Amino acid sequence: MERISDIIESIANEKNLNIDDVKERVKRALINTAKHVYGVNYEYDVVIDGSKNVKLYQKISVVENDDERLNEDNEHFISIKEAKKIDNAIELGDELTYELSLDNLGRTAAQTLHKELEYHIQRLVEEQIFHKYSQMEGQIVFGSVVRVDENENTFIEIDELRAILPRKNRIKGEKFRVGDVVKAVIRKVFTDKSLGIKVELSRTSPKFLEALLTAEVPEIKDGGIIIQASARIPGERAKISLISTTPNIDAIGATVGTKGVRINAVSKELNGENIDVVEYSSEPAIFITRAMSPAIISAVSIDGQKATLSLVSEQKSKAIGKSGINIRLASMLTGFEIELNEIGNNEKSSNNNGLQGLKALFGEL
Repeated sequence: MERISDIIESIANEKNLNIDDVKERVKRALINTAKHVYGVNYEYDVVIDGSKNVKLYQKISVVENDDERLNEDNEHFISIKEAKKIDNAIELGDELTYELSLDNLGRTAAQTLHKELEYHIQRLVEEQIFHKYSQMEGQIVFGSVVRVDENENTFIEIDELRAILPRKNRIKGEKFRVGDVVKAVIRKVFTDKSLGIKVELSRTSPKFLEALLTAEVPEIKDGGIIIQASARIPGERAKISLISTTPNIDAIGATVGTKGVRINAVSKELNGENIDVVEYSSEPAIFITRAMSPAIISAVSIDGQKATLSLVSEQKSKAIGKSGINIRLASMLTGFEIELNEIGNNEKSSNNNGLQGLKALFGEL
């Protein structure tokens, strides 16, 4: 059985697998083949020695003479009395081992071994692929469109597998054709009993926006700027909050880029989605006020996860945004339920000192 060691190395090299993992799968294949050939009532072991020789053993456990398992139709137990006839030095709990050969058992054994090897190596390859792509969730990948089905789900060839971009994960108005190169983020990886490993892609997830910005802005990639949170209404508008890890980096300026070149590049990939860049603050009132931009907020009152925002009537339409998009995104970004409280001019004057204090705090930040 020395040839098996050559098969192990060949499989490991050809499929880029860890050789120790391949050895374990080959051992399983050999044991299953032995069960098929010699019987399932025995225990087996496979040993690969330092000279790369592969040896298959049948194991029989030594038990008491009156052990009830001896009366069952179970051939991998032997009484101590019978075992002593084979080896007088043997003790209770020891195992008798017999080396077996699969070399000369004919076509049936060879076919069984081939099927077992094929099955176990395929499972190993699938496990490796699953692990690889599970580690890539939230990362950008790209590939060529190979099919678009009747439900407008897009299938994209990515390295060693075919991923799916469901219609629901596609930006409104987008249509892809076979041959198009599509960029998306890995949303989730799972296994399907009938279809095997499935990788679901998304172009609508906030993670796609974050991944695009990370690729476009070196300061984010290097850790000088941290993306604290993001929110999207795909194809329309998005908000993203940032925090700088060093006073030398302007989080907003670096992300937007000179004349908006960086943020515009990301917006273009998102079919013209408008992106509001917000500086994060650990103080909820300040963060919410910034998230509500371009509206100017006069005061913020927080009760649990609910924030009541006071603003003059002229700012209300800006705060709400077209079809409520601004307030929805601000709520998604901050995690607060936001309620607007319209105030009159008299209330505006009474709140002026508080607003000036807030502006002063903005200036300090």
